[in-house]
Amino acid sequence: MSQARLSDGSAGDVDYGRIGGTYSHYRRPEPAIALQIRRALGDAQTVLNVGAGAGSYEPTDCDVTAVEPSAAMRAQRPSHLAVAIDAVAESLPFEDDSFDASMASVTVHQWSNLEKGLAEMRRVTRGPVVLLVCDPAMMMDYWLSDYIPQVREIEARRFPPLERIEAALGGTVTVEPVPIPLECADGFNEAYYGRPEAFLEEGARLACSSWSLVPQSLVQQFVDRLSQDLANGQWDKQYGHWRSRPFYEGPLRLVIAEAE
Repeated sequence: MSQARLSDGSAGDVDYGRIGGTYSHYRRPEPAIALQIRRALGDAQTVLNVGAGAGSYEPTDCDVTAVEPSAAMRAQRPSHLAVAIDAVAESLPFEDDSFDASMASVTVHQWSNLEKGLAEMRRVTRGPVVLLVCDPAMMMDYWLSDYIPQVREIEARRFPPLERIEAALGGTVTVEPVPIPLECADGFNEAYYGRPEAFLEEGARLACSSWSLVPQSLVQQFVDRLSQDLANGQWDKQYGHWRSRPFYEGPLRLVIAEAE
Protein backbone atom coordinates (compact mmCIF):
# COMPACT_ATOMS: atom_id res chain seq x y z
CA MET A 1 0.00 0.00 0.00
CA SER A 2 1.37 3.43 -0.91
CA GLN A 3 1.90 6.01 1.80
CA ALA A 4 -0.98 8.45 2.32
CA ARG A 5 -0.03 12.01 1.46
CA LEU A 6 -1.82 15.28 2.13
CA SER A 7 -2.94 18.03 -0.22
CA ASP A 8 0.49 19.41 -1.15
CA GLY A 9 2.23 16.05 -0.94
CA SER A 10 3.16 16.27 2.75
CA ALA A 11 3.74 12.74 4.03
CA GLY A 12 3.56 13.28 7.79
CA ASP A 13 0.84 14.21 10.26
CA VAL A 14 0.65 17.89 9.27
CA ASP A 15 -0.09 19.61 5.96
CA TYR A 16 2.79 21.97 5.18
CA GLY A 17 0.74 23.39 2.37
CA ARG A 18 -1.44 24.88 5.12
CA ILE A 19 1.11 25.86 7.78
CA GLY A 20 4.46 26.03 6.00
CA GLY A 21 4.12 29.17 3.91
CA THR A 22 6.54 31.25 6.01
CA TYR A 23 8.69 28.35 7.18
CA SER A 24 11.85 29.57 5.44
CA HIS A 25 11.53 32.95 7.19
CA TYR A 26 11.58 31.48 10.69
CA ARG A 27 13.56 28.28 10.17
CA ARG A 28 16.90 29.57 8.94
CA PRO A 29 19.98 27.39 9.50
CA GLU A 30 21.87 28.10 12.71
CA PRO A 31 25.61 28.29 11.86
CA ALA A 32 26.76 26.44 14.98
CA ILE A 33 24.39 23.54 14.26
CA ALA A 34 25.32 23.56 10.56
CA LEU A 35 28.99 23.22 11.49
CA GLN A 36 28.28 20.26 13.78
CA ILE A 37 26.33 18.52 11.00
CA ARG A 38 29.02 19.24 8.42
CA ARG A 39 31.68 17.72 10.65
CA ALA A 40 29.56 14.60 11.07
CA LEU A 41 29.30 14.21 7.29
CA GLY A 42 33.08 13.90 7.17
CA ASP A 43 34.78 14.03 3.79
CA ALA A 44 31.64 13.21 1.82
CA GLN A 45 31.42 14.71 -1.65
CA THR A 46 27.91 13.47 -2.47
CA VAL A 47 25.18 13.89 0.15
CA LEU A 48 21.50 12.92 0.21
CA ASN A 49 19.18 15.10 2.28
CA VAL A 50 15.94 13.28 3.14
CA GLY A 51 12.92 15.34 4.19
CA ALA A 52 14.95 18.31 3.05
CA GLY A 53 12.29 20.98 3.57
CA ALA A 54 13.51 24.42 2.56
CA GLY A 55 17.13 23.27 2.55
CA SER A 56 18.37 24.11 6.03
CA TYR A 57 21.73 22.57 6.90
CA GLU A 58 22.54 21.31 3.42
CA PRO A 59 26.31 21.69 2.98
CA THR A 60 27.25 24.07 0.19
CA ASP A 61 30.61 22.41 -0.49
CA CYS A 62 29.09 19.06 -1.51
CA ASP A 63 26.99 17.72 -4.35
CA VAL A 64 23.63 17.52 -2.55
CA THR A 65 20.58 15.59 -3.71
CA ALA A 66 17.45 16.62 -1.83
CA VAL A 67 14.22 14.67 -1.32
CA GLU A 68 11.09 16.47 -0.04
CA PRO A 69 7.45 15.38 -0.43
CA SER A 70 5.81 18.76 0.33
CA ALA A 71 5.35 21.06 -2.66
CA ALA A 72 5.08 24.07 -0.34
CA MET A 73 8.47 23.28 1.19
CA ARG A 74 10.12 22.54 -2.16
CA ALA A 75 8.94 25.94 -3.40
CA GLN A 76 10.71 27.73 -0.54
CA ARG A 77 14.16 26.34 -1.31
CA PRO A 78 16.55 29.18 -2.20
CA SER A 79 17.73 29.37 -5.80
CA HIS A 80 21.33 28.42 -5.01
CA LEU A 81 20.24 24.97 -3.77
CA ALA A 82 19.38 22.00 -5.94
CA VAL A 83 15.73 21.47 -6.84
CA ALA A 84 14.31 18.83 -4.50
CA ILE A 85 12.92 15.54 -5.75
CA ASP A 86 9.33 14.68 -4.84
CA ALA A 87 9.75 11.43 -2.88
CA VAL A 88 9.45 9.99 0.63
CA ALA A 89 12.02 8.43 2.94
CA GLU A 90 10.40 5.00 2.83
CA SER A 91 10.87 4.70 -0.93
CA LEU A 92 14.01 6.47 -2.11
CA PRO A 93 14.41 6.44 -5.92
CA PHE A 94 18.14 5.67 -5.95
CA GLU A 95 20.42 2.70 -6.48
CA ASP A 96 22.27 1.04 -3.60
CA ASP A 97 25.35 2.93 -2.33
CA SER A 98 24.58 6.02 -4.41
CA PHE A 99 25.88 8.60 -1.90
CA ASP A 100 28.93 9.15 0.28
CA ALA A 101 26.71 10.29 3.17
CA SER A 102 23.08 11.05 3.92
CA MET A 103 21.33 13.37 6.34
CA ALA A 104 17.85 14.08 7.69
CA SER A 105 17.14 17.18 9.76
CA VAL A 106 14.26 17.06 12.29
CA THR A 107 12.07 14.98 10.02
CA VAL A 108 12.07 11.35 11.20
CA HIS A 109 9.04 12.02 13.43
CA GLN A 110 7.03 12.70 10.25
CA TRP A 111 7.78 9.36 8.60
CA SER A 112 5.07 6.72 8.39
CA ASN A 113 7.60 3.91 8.94
CA LEU A 114 10.78 4.88 10.79
CA GLU A 115 12.55 1.56 10.32
CA LYS A 116 11.82 1.42 6.60
CA GLY A 117 12.96 5.02 6.10
CA LEU A 118 16.22 4.48 7.94
CA ALA A 119 16.80 1.21 6.10
CA GLU A 120 16.37 3.09 2.83
CA MET A 121 18.87 5.75 3.91
CA ARG A 122 21.34 3.05 4.88
CA ARG A 123 20.77 1.21 1.58
CA VAL A 124 21.65 4.19 -0.60
CA THR A 125 24.53 5.47 1.57
CA ARG A 126 28.12 4.26 1.54
CA GLY A 127 29.24 6.25 4.57
CA PRO A 128 27.65 8.00 7.55
CA VAL A 129 23.94 8.53 8.05
CA VAL A 130 23.46 11.75 10.07
CA LEU A 131 20.18 12.62 11.78
CA LEU A 132 19.21 15.77 13.65
CA VAL A 133 16.50 14.65 16.09
CA CYS A 134 15.00 15.39 19.49
CA ASP A 135 15.17 13.10 22.50
CA PRO A 136 11.54 12.70 23.66
CA ALA A 137 12.72 11.76 27.15
CA MET A 138 13.95 15.35 27.63
CA MET A 139 11.05 17.18 26.03
CA MET A 140 9.28 18.35 29.19
CA ASP A 141 12.39 19.89 30.79
CA TYR A 142 11.74 23.37 29.41
CA TRP A 143 9.83 26.39 30.74
CA LEU A 144 7.37 26.19 27.81
CA SER A 145 5.98 23.05 29.44
CA ASP A 146 4.74 25.19 32.33
CA TYR A 147 2.67 27.32 29.95
CA ILE A 148 1.38 24.88 27.34
CA PRO A 149 2.39 21.32 28.19
CA GLN A 150 0.23 19.96 25.38
CA VAL A 151 2.72 21.19 22.76
CA ARG A 152 5.59 19.45 24.48
CA GLU A 153 3.58 16.29 25.11
CA ILE A 154 2.69 16.10 21.43
CA GLU A 155 6.33 16.53 20.46
CA ALA A 156 7.39 13.86 22.93
CA ARG A 157 4.88 11.42 21.43
CA ARG A 158 5.89 12.17 17.85
CA PHE A 159 9.65 11.76 18.18
CA PRO A 160 10.86 8.15 18.36
CA PRO A 161 13.05 7.16 21.32
CA LEU A 162 16.76 7.36 20.58
CA GLU A 163 17.09 3.65 21.37
CA ARG A 164 14.67 2.82 18.56
CA ILE A 165 16.61 4.97 16.10
CA GLU A 166 19.92 3.40 17.09
CA ALA A 167 18.50 -0.12 16.77
CA ALA A 168 17.10 0.63 13.32
CA LEU A 169 20.37 2.09 12.08
CA GLY A 170 22.61 -0.68 13.40
CA GLY A 171 26.39 -0.58 13.19
CA THR A 172 28.35 1.99 15.18
CA VAL A 173 26.09 4.82 16.32
CA THR A 174 27.20 7.96 18.15
CA VAL A 175 24.77 10.43 19.76
CA GLU A 176 25.97 13.99 20.35
CA PRO A 177 24.19 16.78 22.26
CA VAL A 178 23.50 19.84 20.12
CA PRO A 179 23.88 23.05 22.17
CA ILE A 180 21.45 25.80 21.17
CA PRO A 181 22.80 29.39 21.20
CA LEU A 182 20.78 32.22 22.71
CA GLU A 183 20.32 33.98 19.35
CA CYS A 184 19.63 30.76 17.45
CA ALA A 185 18.61 31.52 13.86
CA ASP A 186 16.60 28.32 13.52
CA GLY A 187 13.18 28.91 15.05
CA PHE A 188 12.30 25.56 16.61
CA ASN A 189 10.66 25.75 20.03
CA GLU A 190 13.85 25.52 22.09
CA ALA A 191 15.47 28.29 20.03
CA TYR A 192 13.39 30.85 21.94
CA TYR A 193 14.43 29.69 25.40
CA GLY A 194 15.67 33.18 26.25
CA ARG A 195 13.43 35.15 23.86
CA PRO A 196 9.88 34.31 24.95
CA GLU A 197 8.35 37.21 23.04
CA ALA A 198 8.87 35.22 19.83
CA PHE A 199 6.12 32.80 20.87
CA LEU A 200 3.58 35.60 20.55
CA GLU A 201 4.08 35.57 16.76
CA GLU A 202 1.75 33.16 14.99
CA GLY A 203 4.28 32.59 12.21
CA ALA A 204 6.96 31.60 14.70
CA ARG A 205 4.62 29.13 16.37
CA LEU A 206 3.46 27.57 13.10
CA ALA A 207 7.07 27.09 11.99
CA CYS A 208 7.02 24.32 14.63
CA SER A 209 4.41 21.85 13.40
CA SER A 210 3.35 20.65 16.86
CA TRP A 211 1.50 23.95 17.42
CA SER A 212 -0.89 23.09 14.59
CA LEU A 213 -1.86 19.88 16.42
CA VAL A 214 -3.04 21.67 19.59
CA PRO A 215 -6.58 23.08 19.87
CA GLN A 216 -6.53 26.78 19.01
CA SER A 217 -8.41 27.58 22.22
CA LEU A 218 -5.40 26.33 24.20
CA VAL A 219 -3.01 28.28 22.00
CA GLN A 220 -5.00 31.47 22.61
CA GLN A 221 -4.96 30.83 26.37
CA PHE A 222 -1.17 30.44 26.13
CA VAL A 223 -0.77 33.69 24.17
CA ASP A 224 -2.95 35.60 26.65
CA ARG A 225 -1.13 34.25 29.68
CA LEU A 226 2.38 34.74 28.27
CA SER A 227 1.52 38.28 27.11
CA GLN A 228 0.27 39.13 30.58
CA ASP A 229 3.28 37.59 32.34
CA LEU A 230 5.72 39.42 30.08
CA ALA A 231 3.91 42.70 30.66
CA ASN A 232 3.76 42.39 34.46
CA GLY A 233 7.25 40.91 34.87
CA GLN A 234 6.11 37.51 36.14
CA TRP A 235 7.90 35.60 33.38
CA ASP A 236 11.17 37.40 34.06
CA LYS A 237 10.81 36.92 37.79
CA GLN A 238 10.55 33.16 37.37
CA TYR A 239 12.49 32.47 34.17
CA GLY A 240 14.50 35.62 33.48
CA HIS A 241 17.81 33.82 33.99
CA TRP A 242 17.24 32.17 30.59
CA ARG A 243 17.71 35.54 28.88
CA SER A 244 21.45 35.60 29.67
CA ARG A 245 22.19 31.91 29.27
CA PRO A 246 24.57 31.66 26.26
CA PHE A 247 23.61 28.08 25.37
CA TYR A 248 20.83 25.67 26.19
CA GLU A 249 21.51 21.95 25.99
CA GLY A 250 17.98 20.63 25.60
CA PRO A 251 16.56 17.63 23.72
CA LEU A 252 18.27 18.32 20.37
CA ARG A 253 20.63 15.50 19.38
CA LEU A 254 22.83 14.55 16.43
CA VAL A 255 22.80 10.84 15.64
CA ILE A 256 25.71 9.60 13.52
CA ALA A 257 25.64 6.04 12.19
CA GLU A 258 28.78 4.77 10.49
CA ALA A 259 28.58 2.08 7.82
CA GLU A 260 29.18 -1.46 9.08
